[in-house]
Amino acid sequence: MLKPGSPPSLTTLILLSALSLLSLNAIVPSLANMATDLTADYAVISLTVGGYLAVTAVVQLAAGPLADRVGRRPVVLCALLVFAAASFVTAVAQDVVTLLVFRMLQASVVVGSVLSLAIVRDTNDGAEVARLIGKISMAMALAPMLGPMLGSLLDAAFGWRSIFLFYALAGAGLLYLTWRDLGETLASRHDASGKEPETLTALLQAPTFWCYVGCTTFSTGAFFIFITGAPLVATSVFGTTTAELGIAVGSITGGFMTGSYLSGRLGRHLASRIVMILGRLVACGGLTAGLAALASGLIHPLFFFGSTIFVGLGNGLTMPNSNAGALSVKPRLAGSAAGINGAMTLAGGAVMTTVTGYALADDPSPSRLLMLMLAAAIAGLLAALGAVRLTPE
Repeated sequence: MLKPGSPPSLTTLILLSALSLLSLNAIVPSLANMATDLTADYAVISLTVGGYLAVTAVVQLAAGPLADRVGRRPVVLCALLVFAAASFVTAVAQDVVTLLVFRMLQASVVVGSVLSLAIVRDTNDGAEVARLIGKISMAMALAPMLGPMLGSLLDAAFGWRSIFLFYALAGAGLLYLTWRDLGETLASRHDASGKEPETLTALLQAPTFWCYVGCTTFSTGAFFIFITGAPLVATSVFGTTTAELGIAVGSITGGFMTGSYLSGRLGRHLASRIVMILGRLVACGGLTAGLAALASGLIHPLFFFGSTIFVGLGNGLTMPNSNAGALSVKPRLAGSAAGINGAMTLAGGAVMTTVTGYALADDPSPSRLLMLMLAAAIAGLLAALGAVRLTPE
């Protein structure tokens, strides 16, 4: 029997995080087939992605405080149970309404991603928190690339419903693994002195927390801006083929994985706040160099995508440490902090992708896209500097 405070294996935490990402994008290649099979408009079927993303933000906001109150283990287990059951119903749904309702219930799986970070904070201190979050982040970076590939293979072999059956089986398997591996890591509601822990209000009123959140949000925002604008710029300006575009867009993910790995290595020798700032400087420096190259007439995809790789590299250095910082402002409220941090990142990404779409609609220039990314990267740097200034030594 598991003992309270028994930490799960890193593999379990990675799987909890990865499944939430796979559940988002593995169905993307099948949207047209789903619309045809259910005799539904494509715009309605697309809610299985856009609407699902919005619901995950709400789930994150609710799950964090709930887990701080009743514990990590019951919230994660209940979320996986709901996900597995909802996935099975979507797999056999015969109309679009049923599909959408239970697809939205699938958003419960994001609890695993949110609370994995809180569990790391519950069971570790100092630089070890950032190091482990970096490992989780490095593994999670593969999920967005593998999801559509897996979905395409399943759809081609067995039809779109097999993707939801895969979700159901994966959810059930992970539910069993979590039941066996995850002990309750939430500390007692009373600290050693017998005082009640700080409330959510204390977290919301902490400027340091919002600086760390801002750093994560704007750092991720630069990536969202890239994903939104790079395909348009690459095809309209550079004449990039589909295959070349896939490699070019994937390069930023490669940079992120490298940065996450380096974050763990550097964290053994440098304070986490220094690594966080270093990541912001790498991102800003790379984008500035790219803009300088374009201004000097070197308008070539090699210089353009070569500069954006530094955004991935910088984010990999920054985000494990900014996430760890946000969770450490009020350690007893790590669940709430993780939920708010995740929801703000999604909201910020939605805003920045919308702005990018409008900004590039009439002039899809590489310089304009790099300037938008640089603005987000600088905002992340300023937030990081604010967090460092407000964090006590």
